[in-house]
Amino acid sequence: MAEKILKYLSENEEVNTLKLAEKFQEDHQKIIGFLKSIQANGDLVIAEPVSQKNIELTEEGKLVANQGSHEANIFNVVPKEGISQADLMKLPNAKVGFSKAMSNGWVLVDKIVNPPLVKRKVPEIKDSVQEHLKLVDAGKSSELTEKDKAEYKKRKLIQESLIKSFVLKKGPDFSLTLNKLETDLTSEMLANGTWKTSKFKEYNFDALGVPPSSGFLHPLLKVRAEFRQIFLEMGFSEMPTNNYIESSFWNFDALFQPQQHPARDAHDTFFISDPQFSYKFPESYVEKVKTVHSKGGYGSQGYGYDWKLEEAQKNLLRTHTTAVSSRMLYQLGQQKEFKPIKLFSIDRVFRNETLDATHLAEFHQVEGVIADYHLSLGDLIGVFSEFFKKLGITELEFKPAYNPYTEPSMEIFCFHPGLKKWIEIGNSGIFRPEMLSPMGLPKDVTVIAWGLSLERPTMIKYGFNNIRDLVGPKVDLEMVQRSPICRLTK
Repeated sequence: MAEKILKYLSENEEVNTLKLAEKFQEDHQKIIGFLKSIQANGDLVIAEPVSQKNIELTEEGKLVANQGSHEANIFNVVPKEGISQADLMKLPNAKVGFSKAMSNGWVLVDKIVNPPLVKRKVPEIKDSVQEHLKLVDAGKSSELTEKDKAEYKKRKLIQESLIKSFVLKKGPDFSLTLNKLETDLTSEMLANGTWKTSKFKEYNFDALGVPPSSGFLHPLLKVRAEFRQIFLEMGFSEMPTNNYIESSFWNFDALFQPQQHPARDAHDTFFISDPQFSYKFPESYVEKVKTVHSKGGYGSQGYGYDWKLEEAQKNLLRTHTTAVSSRMLYQLGQQKEFKPIKLFSIDRVFRNETLDATHLAEFHQVEGVIADYHLSLGDLIGVFSEFFKKLGITELEFKPAYNPYTEPSMEIFCFHPGLKKWIEIGNSGIFRPEMLSPMGLPKDVTVIAWGLSLERPTMIKYGFNNIRDLVGPKVDLEMVQRSPICRLTK
């Protein structure tokens, strides 16, 4: 085909690629492809890009050209004695047709009778719209006035299409045959000297080349590493979090969360069927937890219900990494001498959530715990402010909240520029004495703690508006590959 194009051009001064497509009965894009092949062999042809606007019928325009305009069809169904307007409006495209027929003065509404009747105002009409559209269909749109074209565009009966093509002329190196261009300079060419007479294909120095195959870090992992580094800089130690399956005792009961709490329902928690129960618990600690739940203690009246070990033994997918914190604080309470600690963890938790733009059933929680003497809510807010300041997030708000195991409690909100609203990113508070004292911690020791989302700060920092674009089966893997190695926010 490339040689056919060259032969045709040798017999003519110039030719448009559209005409070549028509002559050789080929798709125009294929002709363009052959032109590119010719151009790759040097300056055989000169190709000048041209564009022209064509007017063509829309689908509705084709219907009008075949069956008549909407207004003419309305006029034709109106009998001499008239028809009720309600019956007329039941016809296809009646609203447009009736409006145009009225403005053309073809029909009128007789309001003397009841119900009002639509009657013909003229004995006959000429459907110029249909005639004009037939001209467009025949390629004679130039016979229409600009006013008619504007009207039919407005009615979406015609549309403009831009057709791009090339005008071909003979180039300085014009030839009827194509010689294969060399792409590489080989050792054989250098040895036998054929490189002197060979023609080489031009190198495209703007080509990006094939990207090297390599691994990529997900944005969540990058922010996780950032969080972890900040915690370590602030003097925190990392807690072990490789225990996804947890017992209800450490997940709920040790945290002074009552057994009838809604969060312990199957609608909110994923329970494990096999193994269904755990049996190894510190006996003396279990008795203290049972007592503080059912009877109270340490200045509290408790919840006043019959605490059951069977409920505490149920296994589940942990709903928060605070279950890890409860184990660590219990171990701290068993030490002979208390030493202040700062602990953190970043790992997965599971909740039976309804999925939406900001909620998943499986997500990451960033947990922080500080145990020391005489800590206050001001210390908690100060730690937050410093932590998020290191992340580059300064727009924070705190809202009073209720948690069974913290008092006072706060929800943490951060402004999302993409969603243009404040979204909750975590929960926090000071652990209650009913939780800490049974563990054996001294009375004047206060523990402040917080649980943050990893996904939502990542959404803010990477500009995601839907969490399902970041995590889950609908994630675009190219997004992971395209995400920058690091973010330069300053």
